Amino acid sequence: MDMPLGSFPDILTVLDSIWDPGVAIDLKAVEQLATDQSSLKAAAGLAKPAKWSGIGGSGDGALIWGECAGSGANPYRVMADLRDLGNKCTCPSRKFPCKHVLGLLWLNAEAIVPFTPADTPSWVSDWLGRRRGASAAKPAGNAAPAGDKDLRAAQRAEPETIEDPKDAARREAQAAKRSDETERAILDALDALEQWVGDQLRLGLSPFIDDVTARCRRIAARLVDGKAAVLAGRIDELPGRLLALPAGDRPRGAVVELGKLVLLARAFRATPRDAEIRRAVATSETRETVLTDPLALRVNAPWEVLAEQVRTRRDGLVSQTTWLLNLATTGPRFAMLLDFFPASAGRRGSVFTPGERFQGELAFYPSQQPLRALLVRRDTTEETSAEWPIPDEAPSDALTRPLLAEPWIIDIPLLLPQGRIARDDTGHIWWRSADGAMTLPVATEAQGILCGTSLTRTAAIWSGNRLTILAAQTPWGRIGPP
Repeated sequence: MDMPLGSFPDILTVLDSIWDPGVAIDLKAVEQLATDQSSLKAAAGLAKPAKWSGIGGSGDGALIWGECAGSGANPYRVMADLRDLGNKCTCPSRKFPCKHVLGLLWLNAEAIVPFTPADTPSWVSDWLGRRRGASAAKPAGNAAPAGDKDLRAAQRAEPETIEDPKDAARREAQAAKRSDETERAILDALDALEQWVGDQLRLGLSPFIDDVTARCRRIAARLVDGKAAVLAGRIDELPGRLLALPAGDRPRGAVVELGKLVLLARAFRATPRDAEIRRAVATSETRETVLTDPLALRVNAPWEVLAEQVRTRRDGLVSQTTWLLNLATTGPRFAMLLDFFPASAGRRGSVFTPGERFQGELAFYPSQQPLRALLVRRDTTEETSAEWPIPDEAPSDALTRPLLAEPWIIDIPLLLPQGRIARDDTGHIWWRSADGAMTLPVATEAQGILCGTSLTRTAAIWSGNRLTILAAQTPWGRIGPP
């Protein structure tokens, strides 16, 4: 289960300029290596001294290794080179890197156990020989072996090895087979999901709401087994969204949630290779894929940080969502920066402050309605008192338009026109437009200056039942929820 060395001359060029004794890795780098959230969660469970034996490292700290207890009689042998993050594990996983490699790197990044300098085991040396053997320059005749710098120079000068067409075809066939197997597993899991939804409706919404946590957990586990991990996470969070509603709204909320699951399952069945739908069901494109995609939408504009939402998920990960508002007149109105990290890592500091403005370039994930994005470049802080943009559509259109493209969507960001937030006689809180044409219930408690104030603009998230206020502008400045 070798991770490909990649373009070896390029790697060596970088190493020549930045490498020094005492190579280190941090937890952020471990998180970025993980292929999906389930791998990261599994690695967190393996980052415990009791799981490991034979932990060691090279004198310069560049090589680390260890043996991790698995389900078999013999432990898995795990090794990594911190200079280029090449790694290997003897487990049968098809993920690169697997959870054992991530666990080993985690131990090192957090200094959970000491990686005492020791003689390199033969199984680590064999791996290193295989990694470097294909591109290593051989000394001519009886000449003494070249030094490290000379060897690297020889490796740079060596012509590229021509790949055997049969090997390439074989790998392509294996990759296609794995892709077909994954797709088949997802489709089987979605069949089980639709049957489960039908069972909940047939047995009645009241028993479903009373037992929603246990029932959702069971079908979520089935979806994880069927490689539909993202959809499983959505269902695992469904009880929290449902039980946050007033008791009288929960039956309607349950019907809406279950209906969206069926729509998403059938959309995947119709177009299983669609990147946007696949992202909502199985897995997301990597950060590198989006940043290197020449077709990815990129927007360079002034942005305002609206708010940050930090939530601990049931799978042990923390989601950190930063909402941005585009202050220009072109490009997507909103952007969502989304990051995940293990809850065991503790609270992270944010690089953004609500209300700050900056000029920056964002790369958006492919979508009919671009929203999730990556920060490519952050240039300067934008010091301006400009008003927020005028909403370019009525609130009713802003609510319905996204659902026509993605009827399974959960959160819809809105920029609302002039209005007011107030409490009615029953204690419920509402946002009401200045012309009285639209009234929307508010999920968050409105206190102090936010409640009763005339709001010039309001940025909020509509979740299908309630508004969550992110920030608002008033005649005397910007305010946020308490």
